[in-house]
Formats: sequence, C-alpha cells, structure tokens
Amino acid sequence: MGIKRRHWALAAAPLALALLATTGCESTPHARAKPAAAPSTPVAGVCAKPAAGPAKAPAGAVSVDPAVVGDLAAKTKNSPPNTTFWLRPGKHRLDPDRYAQVIPKKGDSYLGAPGAVFDGRKKNQYAFGGTDGDVTIRYLTVQGFVAPRDEGVVNHDSADGWVIEHTTIQNNSGAGLMAGARQRVRASCLRDNGQYGMNAYKATGRISGLVVEGNEIVGNNTDDWERRQEGCGCTGGIKFWAVNGADVRGNWVHDNRGAGLWADTNNNDFRIEDNVLEANDGAALIYETSYNAVIRGNTIRRNNWVEGRRYADRGDTFPFATVYLSESGGEPRIRARTDKIEIYRNVLENNWSGITLWENADRFCNSPANTSSGDCTLLVKNTHRCAQPAIATAPLYADCRWKTQRVDIHGNRFVLDKSVVDCTVKCDRMAVLANYGTYPDWSPYQGERVAEAITGKQHNRWHDNVYVGPWKFVAHDPSRILDFEQWQGTPYQQDAGSTFRAQDGG
Repeated sequence: MGIKRRHWALAAAPLALALLATTGCESTPHARAKPAAAPSTPVAGVCAKPAAGPAKAPAGAVSVDPAVVGDLAAKTKNSPPNTTFWLRPGKHRLDPDRYAQVIPKKGDSYLGAPGAVFDGRKKNQYAFGGTDGDVTIRYLTVQGFVAPRDEGVVNHDSADGWVIEHTTIQNNSGAGLMAGARQRVRASCLRDNGQYGMNAYKATGRISGLVVEGNEIVGNNTDDWERRQEGCGCTGGIKFWAVNGADVRGNWVHDNRGAGLWADTNNNDFRIEDNVLEANDGAALIYETSYNAVIRGNTIRRNNWVEGRRYADRGDTFPFATVYLSESGGEPRIRARTDKIEIYRNVLENNWSGITLWENADRFCNSPANTSSGDCTLLVKNTHRCAQPAIATAPLYADCRWKTQRVDIHGNRFVLDKSVVDCTVKCDRMAVLANYGTYPDWSPYQGERVAEAITGKQHNRWHDNVYVGPWKFVAHDPSRILDFEQWQGTPYQQDAGSTFRAQDGG
C-alpha cells in the first residue's frame, strides 16, 4: 500500500544520549511478559469461548458444503445480492490459486454453523474482498490466509458498511481484517495474526463512523515486523490511518507485539473508552499526528515492558510511555464531538512509565523529518504553501505543524510498583516535552520555540489525579526531571488538586 515509515521512536532519536553502562533493569532483555489472565469484563471470553452460530440453515439461506472446494466462492458468484449463506460445519476451502477469494455482493451475509472454519491453508492470500458494501460475517472462523504486509484477509478492499460479529480471525499473515467507512466489528476474536489484528486503512478516501466494540485483540504481529524491517511503524493490535470518527470501547487488547492501539496520521474524533489494555510489548495507546479524542474509563496495566526496557537498555533518556501522544491535540476548527484531547477516569497500573505528550520541532509539512511522508495537517489543503516565506507568518506558522495542544489529563489513578515492573530507573516518567529544533535550515521552528510552547503555552494540563509510587516528571526536554513539588510549582504549575504518595505499590 506504499505506507511510509511513521514511527514514534524515530522522532525521539535526536534526544538519545550516549549508551549508559547500566539502566538498573534486571530482567532478560526483550523477554515478553507472561500472557495476561482474563479480566473480569464481558469481553474476556471472546477467544476462549466464541459464540456459536445457527446449527441449521436459516430460512432462505444458501447452504455451503465444506467437502466441495471453492463452493463458497462459486455460490457467492452465482447468487444475487442480499443473499444469506450458511456455512456447514467443517473446513471450507478455496481453489489453490493464491488470488482465489470470495467476492461478496452488496448486502450478502455469511453465517457459520458451529465448527465452520474458512481455511486458506497458507495458500490463499485473501478470504473476502471486493468493493461492494453492507456485507455481514458472523459466527465464522477465518484462518490460514497469507496476505502480504499492509494488506488484509477479511474485507481486503476496505469496502464500506461491513459488519463483523462473533467471528474469529486468527493465524493469518498481514492484517486479519481491513476496515471501511461505517464498519462495525463486535464481539470478535482477532488473534495471532502476522501483522495487525485490524488495519483501519482505506486507499481512497477516509474512513468514518468506525465502531470496534467488545472484541478480544491478542497476540498480533507474530511476524515481528519492527524487527524484520526496523522503523516500519507497521505493528500492533489495531492501526488506524486517517479515520474520522471512531468508537473503540469495551475491548480487551492484550499481549500484542508492539502497541495495542495506534492511531497514526490525521485521525480525528476518537472515543476510546472502557477498554482493558494490558501486557502489550509497546505502548497501550499511541495517538500520533491526530486530533480531538476522549480517552476515558480504561484499565491500562503492564504495558510497554519490552519496548520501554529495550530503549532504556540502550541508554535512551526519552520518556517512552504507555500512553503516548505525539504531535496530537485538540483543534476546535476540525469538527468532532470534542475540541480537545481529554484523558480521564483511567487506571494506569504498573506500566513502563505513564503519559508522554511529545512534539517533534522538526516534524511539519514538507519537512524531511516528517515521517508521515507526503501528508500535511488537516488545516492546510495545499501542502506547497508550507514553505518560506509564508510558513514563517500567521496562519501557516501554526497550521503547518501538528501540535500537541489542549490535552486535559484529570481524574486518573497512576500506580507504580517498581518491583512488579522489575526496574529501578526510567520506568517512572510522566512527561510533556519537545526536542530542540534544528532542521531543515528553512524551518521557522528552530531552537526552543516548540519546547516552550508545548510546556507552557498550548494548554496541556494535568490536574486532580492520584499518584501512588515513586513518580517523576519531565518537562520541556529530557534533561529536566522534576519531583512532584517542582512539577506543581512555578513555572510548570501542573497537577493542581492531585495527590501523591511516593512509596512503591498501591
């Protein structure tokens, strides 16, 4: 799909210092955490106990025979739109051609009987493709397909209006599932796929009205793409690209390599609420070069142990956090259900660090440091305008740069026990910072301008939170490490009304 590198660590690279002799972290480098035990939430049993489909064909449905290779594709081709297909128990297969796939017609529905499996046998690349909308898939297991990197197995062509419910999509290469506008993914198991559980990417146009609700998203990125192609920025449980309006609620997102949820490049109007995000190798949530979100009521625990420790072992002083906002903020000029990023009523427990608000002074439209190559902010339609001399004056000085602004962090509980995380340093940070602007030579953001803006001028506020454990705070740049009193005092004046209990544990 030609997606360029858009990675959070790269932006921090200029901040890294010389490798330290030791970080104080004692566990085995790169070791993955033990898989998370099921939480006491309604989504906990989705993969272990999938809901059963109809044991008999519904009235008017076309029955599909697993003993006939290619039966599902053939009957779909020969039936009119709005047909319901009932897949009998057993393994359903396509012809061995790698491009063989089912191409649904508008309004088609696919229902799996108990034990119905659609198996690509590591021969077929795609299960369901095509551009027709309003397709429904329920009670079916889809496995063993080998989509290429950045491509998906189910809804390969990102058609609109699809509904995926009570479906298990597992053990595929690439992404288990792609997304189109108004897609609904509910009560499904996205498990052990090679790259993503779901890749919410549409080659033409933006995705809007996306709902991801009550799913278990576990063990994805089995092919470990960041190690195979360092800097690809192409891993995790779910990746969102240019999605305008998404509700992500009630999901259990755990034990994925890389980030759990990652919204990257001009996403807007997200509600991420009532999820359990735990034991992901990287951040629980990355919100990057995006706008306007509500992040509330989530339980976030034991994330970022692998990636956070890896960077600490390298001697990197950047505060790699479990909730990471990179060049993202509230923007009233972009229509959404909120005009800020509000993070509240979450519990963050024993993660590698807490929340980092970051802005790369060298990352803006037309800059070579913009890893979202070719993209510009949603405020500038003509990217070529972001150049000297116009970029140095209003309004382009503000509008050509993604800004971490209007972030309101309140009513959260932050708990850290270093004996649980198994570290002594660098896992205890809460941060708001930027780098020193250096390039390109025509940049109007050189020096400390952006660091001063994100720290004191862009309305980023912590307040009325509860801290348990030995938290430290980073402001302006990685060298300014503060205690709680300094963080609350002048000039930062953060966490008014918050409480702080410094001993480990909680």
